[in-house]
Amino acid sequence: MTAYIVKRIIASVLTLLLIMCITFLLMNAVPGSPFLTEKSTPEMIARANAKYGLDQPLLVQLFNYIKNYLKGDLGTSLKMQEGTSVGTIIFGQGKFWLSIKLGVVALVLAVLIGIPLGCIAAYNRGKWIDGLLRVITTVGVAVPTFVLATLLLVTFAVKLRWLPTLSGSLPSFKSYIMPVISLSFYFLCYVAKLTRTSMLDAINQDYIRTARAKGVKTRKLIVKHALRNSLIPVITYLGPVMAGIITGSFVVESTFSIPGLGKYFIQSILNRDYPVIMATTVVLAALVIFMNLVVDIAYKIVDPRITLTGKED
Repeated sequence: MTAYIVKRIIASVLTLLLIMCITFLLMNAVPGSPFLTEKSTPEMIARANAKYGLDQPLLVQLFNYIKNYLKGDLGTSLKMQEGTSVGTIIFGQGKFWLSIKLGVVALVLAVLIGIPLGCIAAYNRGKWIDGLLRVITTVGVAVPTFVLATLLLVTFAVKLRWLPTLSGSLPSFKSYIMPVISLSFYFLCYVAKLTRTSMLDAINQDYIRTARAKGVKTRKLIVKHALRNSLIPVITYLGPVMAGIITGSFVVESTFSIPGLGKYFIQSILNRDYPVIMATTVVLAALVIFMNLVVDIAYKIVDPRITLTGKED
């Protein structure tokens, strides 16, 4: 177990370094200059490039870029907040943590509601409640996040005026409702569908039939036996879901005017602020890699029969 974790950590670090290199090369492959404006002259652009080290050879820039990242220096904003550290923009001003907070709440909601709904649908297979849940989850998976966010905003904020129109920095419970529902609904429905499929497979196993024949109560049968063995596909999905929720929050944050990381990431793309774009990409990549590592370890906790080293226990 320890050897596997060490190997996964090393592989994760190498993967992150590869992503850093690819991101840097892609940013530099984009034609034009972040300093190019209607009033800029070649001399002004040359001075700006020299100031930020963009006039150096590409390999030198890449080496400095990786070296600075390893030291915790994410660079300096070129346009959005010129001269401000990118680390300060992402972490110091609360944008990243606001996005994380919104994403975590949405993920918890998706898991706490999606898994029980999947269990209910599986146990009542073929009944009206199963059919109803299947329709709801299918629609939820099909409807894009921005469509649901717009519908909620128009219905509950503009017409009914039950909820605040602009969520801002999420100061109250009401300000969370629409963004969290918009962000979590797709994942909630997908988790429910995945749980239902896994539960149906587990319920039809011989050990479940044996437990039922021995008179094990339904609640214990579902929770202790069937659910635990059907959680593996769900856990697999939850790994990249966390990062998916964070990146999905970009649209939600723009819709509800939430000053999170997503809003500024979009602005950095429009402004061609390369250091902010690259830093945000690397931070999100690190989040995906970390969550996948957590998922691999969670496999062993949920099902001790799984061997992570490729050898039998």
